[in-house]
Amino acid sequence: MSDVHPAFELLRSEPISSLHLTLEEYRHTATGARHLHLASDDGHNAFMVAFRTVPEDSTGVAHILEHTSLCGSKRYPVRDPFFMMTRRSLNTFMNAFTGADWTAYPFASQNRKDFDNLLRVYLDAVFFPNLDELDFAQEGHRVEFEPADDANGQLVFKGVVFNEMKGAMSNPVSTLWQTLSAELYPTVTYHHNSGGDPHHIPDLTYQQLRDFHRTHYHPSNALFLTYGDIPAADHQARFQALALEGFARDDHDFTIPDERRFDAPRSVEATYALDPAEETRAKTHIVLAWLLGRNDDMETVLKAHLLTGVLLDNSASPLRRALETSKLGTSPSPLCGLDDSPREMSFSCGLEGSEPQHAEAVERLVFEVLNDVAEKGAPKEMVEAVLHQLELSQREIGGGHFPYGLQLMLNAMTPAMHGGDPAHALEIDPVLKKLRADIEDPAFIPALVRELLLDNPHRVRLTLAPDTAQAEREAAAEAARLATIREGLSETEKRAIVERAAALEARQNRHDDPERLPKVGIEDVPAELKIARGEEHEQAGMPIAWYPQGTNGLVYQELVTELPELSDEETDLLPLLSSLMGEVGSGGRDYLETQALQAAVTGGIGVRTPIRGAVDDVQRVRGLFVVSGKALARNQRALGELIQETFESARFDELSRIRELIAQDRADLEQGVTGRGHSLAMSAAGAGMSPTAALSHRWSGLLGIRKLKALDDSLEDTDHLGALAARLAALRDKLAAAPRRMLVISEEEQQDAIAGTIEALWSDRPAHAAAAPFRLDAVEHRVMEAWTTSTQVNFAARAYPAVAAAHPDAPALLVLGNVLRNGFLHRAIREQGGAYGGGAGFDADSGAFRFYSYRDPRLEETLADFDASIGWLLERDHPWHTVEEAILGVVSRIDQPSSPAGEARIAYYNGLNGRTPEHRNRLRQGVLAVTEADLKRVAESYLKPERASTALVTASGNADKARALGLEIRAL
Repeated sequence: MSDVHPAFELLRSEPISSLHLTLEEYRHTATGARHLHLASDDGHNAFMVAFRTVPEDSTGVAHILEHTSLCGSKRYPVRDPFFMMTRRSLNTFMNAFTGADWTAYPFASQNRKDFDNLLRVYLDAVFFPNLDELDFAQEGHRVEFEPADDANGQLVFKGVVFNEMKGAMSNPVSTLWQTLSAELYPTVTYHHNSGGDPHHIPDLTYQQLRDFHRTHYHPSNALFLTYGDIPAADHQARFQALALEGFARDDHDFTIPDERRFDAPRSVEATYALDPAEETRAKTHIVLAWLLGRNDDMETVLKAHLLTGVLLDNSASPLRRALETSKLGTSPSPLCGLDDSPREMSFSCGLEGSEPQHAEAVERLVFEVLNDVAEKGAPKEMVEAVLHQLELSQREIGGGHFPYGLQLMLNAMTPAMHGGDPAHALEIDPVLKKLRADIEDPAFIPALVRELLLDNPHRVRLTLAPDTAQAEREAAAEAARLATIREGLSETEKRAIVERAAALEARQNRHDDPERLPKVGIEDVPAELKIARGEEHEQAGMPIAWYPQGTNGLVYQELVTELPELSDEETDLLPLLSSLMGEVGSGGRDYLETQALQAAVTGGIGVRTPIRGAVDDVQRVRGLFVVSGKALARNQRALGELIQETFESARFDELSRIRELIAQDRADLEQGVTGRGHSLAMSAAGAGMSPTAALSHRWSGLLGIRKLKALDDSLEDTDHLGALAARLAALRDKLAAAPRRMLVISEEEQQDAIAGTIEALWSDRPAHAAAAPFRLDAVEHRVMEAWTTSTQVNFAARAYPAVAAAHPDAPALLVLGNVLRNGFLHRAIREQGGAYGGGAGFDADSGAFRFYSYRDPRLEETLADFDASIGWLLERDHPWHTVEEAILGVVSRIDQPSSPAGEARIAYYNGLNGRTPEHRNRLRQGVLAVTEADLKRVAESYLKPERASTALVTASGNADKARALGLEIRAL
């Protein structure tokens, strides 16, 4: 246990044996601030400070405050310390989040100096922010003339959060969630959109923002969380010296009251905006939602999770099965499941791809299932499978983009914010043990169904239908509001708007001294990249790679097949085969039996088809077909059997199942367009650069979405469906005859048992002779496209053909993306242009250098900014810190650790594809050696206007603008 700093008192220290850590809970005696420390031997330390933030409207005050707090503070009076620190750091994670009732500021780093630097900046940002009015105008909202210096011009709304939320609310699922929350929680904070509703964001005043900070960002309302091997007392000394000293206790109480319960269920009808060019048929969402109990008791929470799993966990679960097979819609709603993050939880279920007139029928369908479960119960093996899934999720060590320590801290934060015990959220074994005893009573699940759902009148049925005129009405309403504001402006007020725009532009163009901020330098970078090491040997007629890793009792297995030469038609079937294979029946079972078995003994069976360009030639590719799974060590044999059966005998004769799954995939991809519009635009822009880039666009990009929609429509003809199933089965058989190998990741003591399983399962399989390898035709052409869909904002991308990963210019191209983003694009696209984000980067796999913008109100201007950034680089000299900061950003991404299993998986597949440890360390050393001259040389060599490809994702109303840019219009 750590020592205690004198300013804090220890409340308890409790070991969490299943996670190999100790939870230490402290309180700051002067203010009452709480500190939860997850003491671990892990040197990947993490920090988070969180506040209860309880909005009383939908102006987005908590969200805008999150942004504005990071725009300069008392000790660090630069206008953008957060983004400046992202490039002066070796962080493995930096961000800030606004939840429905909390705001959190997390980071993680493996470097102690870097951790201390980030801690200083974060603490000053949240407790002593400048909250400059110009930053509020930039990040939140403002009115501005177009052009900004012409008081006779058109008045428009601008602001980063304003445009971010326009983009967010372009997604029908976001509208569905916000509308449902508003109805389910009519009197408490969850009624409001904490991110901000674009219709209400302009109502927020600067003074209201300052007042919200004063009351909510006080230490008495703060929860500090730390994870790793830095002692709690060391953290507390810095909390005290940098933030808490001088504060006294504050008596504001932000406890959220219980929602008033309904006497009877309610039905609500609402609409969402759909692009006028799109068809409204089968686009309605029908969802039922119940308000459940508080989330401050882990037994209550896990009972709700248990019931949710029994009803919805997989296709064998009764409610999910009914929703998947119903003709009333295309697929289960994305909202199906339990939300345990609010103080009072909610359960939702329903359908998407329906029609408004089906609302009552959908409700009847749901209640037929619930009544059936209440009357007959659920099979005990199904309930045990759900508990197994809860145990597996508890034991698995995460990592990657979101570090494991931060995952644990977020798990602890939710109950800590709402009066629960964070230890119970981390150590769920005692509750699981009790639930295992409870489920011995056949009446347990029926009683839960009645208590939480059937006898619970606090229920909402929401029907959310598409409206192709809604976007036009909203735009007209915004224009009318702006016209009213303009008419009411005096000449003095008009001058003030022009002067504020000029002042904001001057502030945005100001070059702050970065040396005001702490930093790490190249001298702080570890000498070599840490890479997991395994060993390979032959067993059961195939190469087996073994990686001994600390997996906390889990086993990971991956069967890896070398893709053989395929026809174009077979290649187009690969993503569909990958999507379906783990979801259909296998081993002689139907899909319901297979899904139930997967849930009972594994963490699921996944199938993927990674295609990568050669390390020295992007036009040469290697393709693999991978069937993978994970399980608790006691279930390793069952895992191995399922992987084998999935690979060799996945059933494609279950035609109705295939039809359902394709419809679900289509719905998921269509709903996700505005959430990943920048990635889709980059994929389209780069599609002419290499075979892998073209295939990515063709499989999972905008072209892939359009192809899947056409396929789904064609399957109304049952003959087409049968023919498709036959082609999938033939492709499965072809892959089963190809050479294969296996990856195994586990703790060392499990390897003998796993080896025995592999020998038993695979030794009688015939050896496969080498076949002609998978290949793709070379690709090299320009792309000039604009894809139209339902969106209030735009996503722009421009791409240039570059080099492969092993080319000597690859390190400089990696650093170039950071230099352009840090020095030009962030300011031009985000701060001045109002987009939520923008940047540039080199993708070595596709051999493309790509620019992008995300949730962007502009089109032509952003493309011009992409070009201008190249001129900015070439036409001036740049200080060394500009290059060094960009290098640090690349190295921190290269060095970012994953989970133990993830580290092994990355090492293995990189090795298979020529990215050996020697190559990866050589590339890293090349990055560390990049100079300003290298950056200018590669920019001049590769970023030539005549080689540029351009792609946009935008609304159909912008088609004329896109044509004027020389782009071909393609409807999604």
